Amino acid sequence: MKNIDDLVDSASDLAQRGLSKGEIADELNVSRETASWLVERSGTGTEPDTSDDGGPHDIHVDWSAVGRDSNRLYHAGAAMADLLSKKGDDVDLTIGIEKAGAPLATTVARELETDLGTYAPTKHQWDDDESETTDGSFSRNFAQIRDRDCYVVDDTITSGKTMGETIDAIHEQGGNPVACVVLADKRGIGDIRGVPVYSLLQVIRVGSDGDS
Repeated sequence: MKNIDDLVDSASDLAQRGLSKGEIADELNVSRETASWLVERSGTGTEPDTSDDGGPHDIHVDWSAVGRDSNRLYHAGAAMADLLSKKGDDVDLTIGIEKAGAPLATTVARELETDLGTYAPTKHQWDDDESETTDGSFSRNFAQIRDRDCYVVDDTITSGKTMGETIDAIHEQGGNPVACVVLADKRGIGDIRGVPVYSLLQVIRVGSDGDS
């Protein structure tokens, strides 16, 4: 994806396939506000937006060159595992945030010799005309928390809300999140809920709006 028109087209295609705006935000690695703006601008399900404004302040991270190649994906996951390798002596569970965090978490779990679990966040159910009434959930097909120390893995941090929700959900299950890791952090934050966050890349916007 090289420009805003590519993102608008992708948002339109995903909306027509029935994805919620929360899922679209996840697929395109953008904020909820940006996903909503892209769908509205595409004219999918509403009148096309013909305004010239640039939309919400956001940064799109396209890591599909890594994601579509299993060898590159493995090496990216291995690098993320290396960031976590000295963060906790008794960690035996890695939680991947669905969807994009799950394949990365698989490699992290393999490299660090932990069990693997996944968490489906609330944002996947979010849409402009729907309230968030359903909680996120851990998949029963993978390892469960069972009061264990955990690593948390995702692809990007945009606002930190999804990572914070996952940390809270782990605590509610009696677990102890020791550290989080992502490919790219668009906020440049050091911790969420007191849990340290590590990233391979920190994306910083420099301009009239300041750093973000």
